[in-house]
Amino acid sequence: MSCLATYMEDEQTRVGVVGLGYVGLPLALAMHDAGYDVVGVDIDGDKIDRLRSGQSTVNDVTDETVQAATNEGLTFTTDYDLLSDAEGVSICVPTPLRKTDTPDLSFVLDAAERLAPVIADGCTVVLESTVYPGATEDALTDVFAENGAVVGEDIYLAFSPERIDPGNEEYGPTDIPKVLGGVTDECGDRAQALYDPVFDEVVRVDSATEAELVKLLENTFRAVNIGLINELAQIAHELDVDIWDAIDAAETKPFGFMPFYPGPGLGGHCIPIDPFYLSWKANEHDVDTRFIDLADTVNREMPRHVVQRVVRQLNDRGTALSNADILVVGAAYKPNVSDTRESPAIDIITELDGWGAGVEYHDPYVPELEVGDATYESVSLTDGRLNATDCVIVVTDHSTLDIDRIVDETSMVFDTRNVTGHRDDDHVVRL
Repeated sequence: MSCLATYMEDEQTRVGVVGLGYVGLPLALAMHDAGYDVVGVDIDGDKIDRLRSGQSTVNDVTDETVQAATNEGLTFTTDYDLLSDAEGVSICVPTPLRKTDTPDLSFVLDAAERLAPVIADGCTVVLESTVYPGATEDALTDVFAENGAVVGEDIYLAFSPERIDPGNEEYGPTDIPKVLGGVTDECGDRAQALYDPVFDEVVRVDSATEAELVKLLENTFRAVNIGLINELAQIAHELDVDIWDAIDAAETKPFGFMPFYPGPGLGGHCIPIDPFYLSWKANEHDVDTRFIDLADTVNREMPRHVVQRVVRQLNDRGTALSNADILVVGAAYKPNVSDTRESPAIDIITELDGWGAGVEYHDPYVPELEVGDATYESVSLTDGRLNATDCVIVVTDHSTLDIDRIVDETSMVFDTRNVTGHRDDDHVVRL
């Protein structure tokens, strides 16, 4: 077809989604709901088998939703060849950091290299994976050029940052405005035509590079401000001031203040990782990223700060951490998800183990947790288990958590998330 603005004029236009994780699977379902003939591709054969059988692989998506979409024709496959007649393909694969804290685009490049010889002329490709500014144009253009395709003429390339918030019941994938920028204007036009039927609002920016920066701006803004409030929490503790009360009071100002909250450290794929994509690119241009680097240092130190606070509290009660029985509540990085990537619970357990403490954890969403070479299994929150615990450290506030029972049955609770609120209990300590 000559212009992708006519996508939905034809029945069952075929589109593809590459990478069926917490971003790709909801996107595939949303595109299916918009009326597209969707092919979901992932190189993980076990994941594809589960999806084909109607089993969701993402917490926010129910088995019933996957089963219904599969019955209606949504295809899950490991075979890229099924995208040969797709008119649009979205790439939603991981972009982790290497051990050197430099960007790892290997999954993106692998997906593009598998896709390039398969897709037909006129296909629109939208990258959703977080990358450094300029990556879509620089790296992917070369991959398609090696297969004889000129971006802007033979195929159309754009970037649209994912804004999925796992566990957020207020905003679904299509409710959140979709930022999008093309490598060329025509690329942007075609990508917008692809996404207009799917999302409530598409926010067009001037280029793919600008769209890439938008994503990094959003998460770097959060990382820096969380780093600031984590530092202020440490200062407030030394001043014997309740940081949570101070934040509540500051929030009464109707302008010029936005509340951020301290915590045991940053978790998930985005906020701890994305700023490094920006700082790496900035350093290439001899620009220092002092705020980003300092915030990262503060945020990375929070698990150790939590353990040091616990050590002092236990000492005041006559118990050495090396002889203590510690229960960590919450292994996931945020409430009501199973995602443990970069979770501060892992760092806290590592620190506690280094002190020689006896450590167990509870998380209804995470039955097993790997920490270094050890594998832990989630324990039940029985009254007996809570009674035997010298300290419960609340790392994640799942909706299933009965915090009142934990407080009532445990000799000491260290609350890193303010889930205990303003309970006046001597044995409850807030970060």
